[in-house]
Amino acid sequence: MSITDSDKKYEKLLAITNKGFKAFLYDCDGTLADNMQAHKEAYVKVASTYGIELDAAIIDELAGWPTVVVTQEISNRYQVPFDAAKFADEKSTVFYNEYISETQPIDFVAQHLLNHVGKVKIGVVSGGSRRTVQRTLETLGLWDKIEVLVGSGDTKLGKPYPDPFLLAAEQLGVNPGDCLVFEDGAAGVEAAIAAGMQWVRIDHI
Repeated sequence: MSITDSDKKYEKLLAITNKGFKAFLYDCDGTLADNMQAHKEAYVKVASTYGIELDAAIIDELAGWPTVVVTQEISNRYQVPFDAAKFADEKSTVFYNEYISETQPIDFVAQHLLNHVGKVKIGVVSGGSRRTVQRTLETLGLWDKIEVLVGSGDTKLGKPYPDPFLLAAEQLGVNPGDCLVFEDGAAGVEAAIAAGMQWVRIDHI
C-alpha cells in the first residue's frame, strides 16, 4: 500500500508531539476540520446583506479570533456600523444550516486525536460558538472523544489572549506547561505562547 501525503504528515506530527505531554488541545476550524472555505462563504453571504462586498482574506488574517471580534473588525474596516453580536449570530446560523453537514476532517490531525484517546487528556479550544463547534465535531465523529470544549464566550477574552487555553488546562487538571496546542492561525499560537504552552502549526507540516 502506498504512503499518502496525509500519512507522511501524520508521521511528522507524531514525531513533534510524542514527547510526554499530558494534554493535547486542538483548535477546531482549519485544524481538525477542513472548513475554512465554508466559513469564508458564510461571512461573505451575511456581509452582503449589510451592503458589504467582503474580501474573504480577512478571515484568514483573523483566523482563531472569536467570531464576534471578527465581525466587529469587519464593521471597523468597512466603516459600516452594525451590531457585531447580531452579525456573528447570523453568520453562525448560515454556517450551521447551510455548510456544517458537509464538513470533512483534516485527516492527519483528526487521526492524531483519535489515536491518543485514553493516552492523554484531550480538549478542543475554538473561537467559534459552542453550538457550531460541537456540531462540527459530531459531524467528524470526534465529539465523544474529547473531554473539554472551550468555545467563544466561555472566557471574557478569546485568542490571542491565553484565557481559553488556561481554562481548558484547568478543566482537564493539567499544568499549562504539560499541554501541547495544535493550531493553524497566528492568534492561536500567540494565545498558546502567552499561556506557557508549546504549540504546533499543523498547516506548516
